[in-house]
Formats: sequence, C-alpha cells, structure tokens
Amino acid sequence: MNSAVDQAVNCIWERYSDPLSVDDMAQSVMLSHFHFARVFKEQTGVSPGRFLAAVRIYQAKRMLLFSSMSVAGVSSAVGYGSLGSFTSYFTDSVGISPSRFRRASHHNGVSACGTPPGSPVPEGAAMGTVRLPEGYAVARVYLGIFSTPIMQRRPQSAALLDVTSQRTHPYWLPRVPDGRWFLHAVAVADTDEPEPWTRRHLLVGGGYQVRATLGAITLRPRSLTDLPALLALPDLEAELEGLTRSIAHAKGWSGASI
Repeated sequence: MNSAVDQAVNCIWERYSDPLSVDDMAQSVMLSHFHFARVFKEQTGVSPGRFLAAVRIYQAKRMLLFSSMSVAGVSSAVGYGSLGSFTSYFTDSVGISPSRFRRASHHNGVSACGTPPGSPVPEGAAMGTVRLPEGYAVARVYLGIFSTPIMQRRPQSAALLDVTSQRTHPYWLPRVPDGRWFLHAVAVADTDEPEPWTRRHLLVGGGYQVRATLGAITLRPRSLTDLPALLALPDLEAELEGLTRSIAHAKGWSGASI
C-alpha cells in the first residue's frame, strides 16, 4: 500500500498546478476515494488535500526565490485562481507575505543558541538531544516546535544548531506551554566522503507529537512522503534548494521538498 501513496505523492508533485482533486489522486492509484484518503493520512500524517496545499506553497517559495516571476504570476503558476487567496494562505503558512519572503535575507526570530542554559530549565521548555546518522560529519540543524504536522507558520520556539558527529548535541527550546506540539527538524549535512559533490545532504527529523518535555531526535535522509517545510528559512533556502534538486535527480523523483 505504501507504493500507492508514493505514486499519489508523485502525482501531486507533477500536477500541483492543476485543479487536482482527491478523486483524481485516488483514481491515479486505482483506489476508492475513502480508502485512499485513509491510507494517505496514515502514512503522511495529513490529508491528500493538505499535502497538495503544502506542495503548492513550497513551489511558490522556490519560484519567489529563484525566478523573476511576479507574485501574481507565481500565484497562477501554483494553481491559485485568486491572488488574494494565495497571498493569505502563503502568509499564514510561511509566516511572512510573498513579497517580504522574496526580500528576506536573514531568518527572523531564530536563535543560534538552542543549547541548555546553566540555570535550571524553566517550566514550559522542551529539551532533548540531536544526533547525526552514521557517516555524517557535521550539520546545520533547524529545530522548531509547531502546532501542526506541517513545518509552517511561526514556531512556538525554535533554534539553529551546528551539530557534529563527535557527540550527541543537546537542544533547549524555551517558552513552550503545556500541551501537544509537533517537533520538526531539517538540516544541511556533510558526510565524510572525499569528493565535494557527494558530501552535502538533506536530513530531517521529528514530525511527531510531543509535550513540553524531554525528547531525542535522530536525523535521517528525507523520504518522498515527508511533508515540505513551509516556514521561511532564508539562511538555509539556497543550500536546501540545491540539495532537493540533486535528490530528485538521483532518486528519479518528479519533485522534492525541504
């Protein structure tokens, strides 16, 4: 059944600019509407429609960063019939408007010091460790606590860490009220390979619900069904964009995401 969901995700990446319905996706993998919707959410954590919306916003981010298209042109290119609807959804998902995202040169509101303080940890802090998978030497890791299974909107708390393979790296995310949250991580990582063109990779981690508590994250290479990261991360966007193109080419994917 996983292959059916993989095919549907490929369909989304190929046809995100079309008026693609859940019935269209289900038919593409020869499943009934309700059975398809159920297994898709079981594997990806979100509905097919929400995955499609995330892909559209992610592709809009790419176009705003790496093309000269107008915001209206980008809106149309990713399947929106209304510029107002596109701008509202983009702003809600990414945290800033399309025009501000295009102008952004620094990630706003992310501390580069997400390590535990010397004083006792206050109530409402999420803390734990980040570890690189075997074969990776160093990574720049963005960690955040979000209210949804998609890495979108402004996080409740976030940190930017430099992690090495020499040790398990602690993290500390303050100001996390009691409740259920989603912990997400995305990283640009270098391996120990001697050839420069094989060193840099995209890693992801988390994606599960947590409480304001202790949690360990082991990063891993992303898979086709991982949700794209929609939050504005200008300091990582260019590097991640290059990586996703390489991943898509190497694995034969029709689309890739951070």
